[in-house]
Amino acid sequence: MTSLDKPTTEETSADDARAVTEAALFEAFGGVRGMVETVLPGLLFVSIYTVNKDLHMSAIAALAVSLVLVVVRLVMKDTAKHAFSGVFGVAFGVVFAMMTGNAKDFYLPGMLYTLGLALAYIITAMAGVPLIGLMLGPIFKENLSWRTRNPGRKKAYTKASWAWGLILLGKSAILFPLYWWADTTQLGWVLVALKIPPFLLAVYLTWVFLAKAPPPIDVFAEMEAREKEEAQRREG
Repeated sequence: MTSLDKPTTEETSADDARAVTEAALFEAFGGVRGMVETVLPGLLFVSIYTVNKDLHMSAIAALAVSLVLVVVRLVMKDTAKHAFSGVFGVAFGVVFAMMTGNAKDFYLPGMLYTLGLALAYIITAMAGVPLIGLMLGPIFKENLSWRTRNPGRKKAYTKASWAWGLILLGKSAILFPLYWWADTTQLGWVLVALKIPPFLLAVYLTWVFLAKAPPPIDVFAEMEAREKEEAQRREG
């Protein structure tokens, strides 16, 4: 291999940064399993309801599969936060639908959560404290250092938060009219179809923005270095 064929330090650093970004996004959003845990309960609910129009059976099946997903996570000693959030979301939907007797209300808490999350992304981006940065900062071990010490990353987090907010707002703009005008099965199938594509688009755009941003400042490493220096001074 000639010197021209060898990867430069900058290229290696860029590759490392992209790999770290991919790993952080995978951890934050749950990866493939997290997507399955998000889609499966709703898919099971609308499938059963489409066949027999039985609200109770559909709701119980959706809640049961959510609980099974949590148990699987716990047995495998894996992170269960995505599965637990799925259980709570399904439970709210089940309770709401049972209270009103309207099967469409199974989806309403999740739709309201999506709309609220969209507004949170947009408002925090406008306020200069983008939600994506608050979520990913601890995973990148930079905490909030990007706010004052790394303007390039703050800009990337702001762009990503705008992307998430607008994508989720567009999703809400499709679902809420259907809640009023469509029947339960139509709403359910559209909602299932819109689970993954908008999510993947938002994750991809986040990856693009962060891959081009400056690397994170590892505040934990800085703290350890300062502690070592202080210890050495005391020993000296």
